[in-house]
Amino acid sequence: MTPSTDTSGGGPVKQGAQGSAETGNPQVSDVSGASGVPRVPPQGGGVDRGPGSGSGAGLGSGPGLGPVSGQTRPRGASGASGASEAPAARGEHTHSEQPIPRPRPVLQRASVRGQILDALRTALVTGDLAPGEVYSAPALGERFGVSATPVREAMQQLALEGAVEVVPNRGFRVVERGARELAELAEVRALIEVPVMLRLARTVPAERWAELRPLAEATVRAASTGCRATYAESDRTFHRAVLSLCGNDQLVQIADDLHRRAQWPLVSPARPTGRGHADLIADAAEHTALLDALVAGELEVVRSLVGEHFAGAG
Repeated sequence: MTPSTDTSGGGPVKQGAQGSAETGNPQVSDVSGASGVPRVPPQGGGVDRGPGSGSGAGLGSGPGLGPVSGQTRPRGASGASGASEAPAARGEHTHSEQPIPRPRPVLQRASVRGQILDALRTALVTGDLAPGEVYSAPALGERFGVSATPVREAMQQLALEGAVEVVPNRGFRVVERGARELAELAEVRALIEVPVMLRLARTVPAERWAELRPLAEATVRAASTGCRATYAESDRTFHRAVLSLCGNDQLVQIADDLHRRAQWPLVSPARPTGRGHADLIADAAEHTALLDALVAGELEVVRSLVGEHFAGAG
């Protein structure tokens, strides 16, 4: 092959099938010699770092190599002085590499998983996830516009909570619940919450109870919509606010978990789709009546209302 002519007067620069005699890379010229030698454009996807970039200036990456940053140097590559460098170990980073930023997918996935978990909980309350039916993570992921992974993780959390059960090689089955389970949940909630509310009724001043008025009124508005999911969230918010006055975070968390489980659809001949519109309105009215009694300090009324509230809980 005819050698290229160096127009700057520094002598010919040879390019051939064997490449530079010093670098051993095909189709790449060694520009580490006399100043003024023009750079050879990168070929085969190589990276041209330009003059003045330090050791190895003008070297392009050979076939199959990515950008210089994050990659090892070719074995036998020449530096600016022409001396051979020791080959870099496989996977070893060079000193000229820029630090690789820490990836963020884990945080993003956790955020997506939380959103999917909230959406699935809403679907449980509304009955969109029907009791007894089996749902696969890929199918639900397609429905929500996400991959199957965050859906599977969210469903596994629901399995821990008792809302679904794992069906090997198929997916997750929504647990079917009867009236007995609902009554048991109401009894446990009453054992936890009633004594706390009665103690708070004797110790919390009226002005603190008055601060909860907007939350009680919010439950009434939510009930009027007839949407069980909207009311379920508002209902739990009010109960959490009341119980939080006791200062026991563990108690609040346990009570909230029981409350959520009590809101899942009931499967029985009498109430196949859960609580009706009238039930929601009656339940919300008990919130405002209870708050009125707490503000007035009427302990016997509080005791009666709390008992009735949990007797009809579900």
